[in-house]
Amino acid sequence: MLQEARLRKGLTQEALALKLGTTKSYISKIENDIKEIRLSNLQRLVEIGLDAKLELNIHF
Repeated sequence: MLQEARLRKGLTQEALALKLGTTKSYISKIENDIKEIRLSNLQRLVEIGLDAKLELNIHF
């Protein structure tokens, strides 16, 4: 889902990493489910990196 959003924004992994002050390797690991991401970091990635809004829902 993150990779799709990144591509829709026309960003490379490298460009996204630069916006976030992290590495291309970190972005790649998140996109490929190699590394887990904390919720606070996910929010930062979405809001700052992708200029979007993160919404979470819990359904019972």
